Amino acid sequence: MSGGTATGGEVPRILRKRGASGYPTFLELFFDLVYIFMLSRLSQALVDDLTPRGAVRTAVLLLAAWWVWVLTAWLTDLFNPRLPLIQALVLVVMFGALVMAVAVPRAFGEHGLVFVAAYFGIHLARDAVLIPGTRVNPYIQARSIRVFFWFLVTAGLWIAGAFTGGTARLVLWAIAVTVDLGSARIGWPTPRLGRTELASQIFTGSHLSERHRQILIIALGELVLTAGIGLSFSNLAADRLIACAVAFASAVLLFQLYFARIRKLLGPADLAGVERVRSSTSTSYTHLVMAGGVVVISAGTSLIIRQPWGESPPAWTVAILGGPALFLLGTCLFDYVMTDRVLWTRVVALLGLGAIGPATPLLPPLGIMILANLVLLVTLVAELAINRRRTTDSPQPA
Repeated sequence: MSGGTATGGEVPRILRKRGASGYPTFLELFFDLVYIFMLSRLSQALVDDLTPRGAVRTAVLLLAAWWVWVLTAWLTDLFNPRLPLIQALVLVVMFGALVMAVAVPRAFGEHGLVFVAAYFGIHLARDAVLIPGTRVNPYIQARSIRVFFWFLVTAGLWIAGAFTGGTARLVLWAIAVTVDLGSARIGWPTPRLGRTELASQIFTGSHLSERHRQILIIALGELVLTAGIGLSFSNLAADRLIACAVAFASAVLLFQLYFARIRKLLGPADLAGVERVRSSTSTSYTHLVMAGGVVVISAGTSLIIRQPWGESPPAWTVAILGGPALFLLGTCLFDYVMTDRVLWTRVVALLGLGAIGPATPLLPPLGIMILANLVLLVTLVAELAINRRRTTDSPQPA
């Protein structure tokens, strides 16, 4: 998955044809379903260990899961997703992601080897198809070889971590997943093959943009699922019902904040920019931050539905306010990637969430979440008012 056009050989049969539809296939939507389960397991893992160490562990597992999703999105962008071979590969990756999700709660315990084996199996299956499938054009084949080379670079760290435990596993896996994601930012430099040219146009902007929107919908769907499951186990008590309603409002506000901005940023010209390697990786990473924010909000929702009133432990406060802050940070980073600017209303919202912090010892968990939602609501209303004013003040065509 590197840059450039096909040179020095014929076009491989498995490559996506120029001019093909950029809309995701139904199989790609089906693949995303497993990430509802994945994000739910990650959220629950954070709830079970709501400490700085638990947060780092959850972040490492989220990064690994996200890397699988990103490479699969790029796979179906670069290669023809309607070929039976590519479809079978997507299903194999989907099953591997399911096994990873099953192993998440005990990935830093007795299921560490299962998590790594599934992660390994996904990479090996993908490269076992793509490297031979592109052999007719060495230039294109080098794309997959570069990614496979960097997979081998981190393989030792993942395996060593699986056979150790405690802090050693956390450190080894953190380094490995950082290298996995970071190698894309430097173009996967490989001996004798060079590296990907980050300014190359090899992706389909409309396809990747739609895939990112879909995974955000999946993340928000997991948040709604968490609220519904939490309420179902509470015998529909009134205070739990209120907590569920507030969590649902959070999902609605996040949805509106994301899509209202996306519609303004992703015009045809901007979609062409997403075709480049550098902006494509940056866009994927900004959506990772947003999805991470939703996972933290989901964890906070589980805690609030369990205990909406009473004292708010500091860790709960960090989760309840940190989730929306992380989501807003992701939208700011996305804004910067697309426009080299940051929307000032989102920055003010981040400051507003920080300002709530000193008052949280006086509030119950549900009260903190309501205040966080108010910050999101004020931000959304302010942006809608600004956009309406700009539309009204702009000169009308004759």
